Amino acid sequence: MNKGQGQGFGFGLGKMRELADAFKKAQQVQEGAKRLQEELEQMEILGESGGGLVKVIVSGNQEPKRVEISPEAFQEGADVVSDLVTAAMKDAYKKSTETMRQRMEELTSGLELPGF
Repeated sequence: MNKGQGQGFGFGLGKMRELADAFKKAQQVQEGAKRLQEELEQMEILGESGGGLVKVIVSGNQEPKRVEISPEAFQEGADVVSDLVTAAMKDAYKKSTETMRQRMEELTSGLELPGF
């Protein structure tokens, strides 16, 4: 009498279903990731400094789109403008990173892989 018969390489039928479900979910996440990437490319995220004297706009995937510097900022001198641009870039980067993280969490929530 063979005790292991019908279990297929040590995987029970339940484990095979779990694996198949996990594979389907992974495919959904992959499709969602592609849509998310396209969405991030179109998104505009604003970083600013100096109370709005300098604004840096980046895409959701952190590609620089444009910089807006108000005429009042130039009256402060080149060093101050440089510092304001740097601060606005850091603000835009931080916001885009947070947006990306939140969107990825939304995308992968509910994804449970068996054995992990």
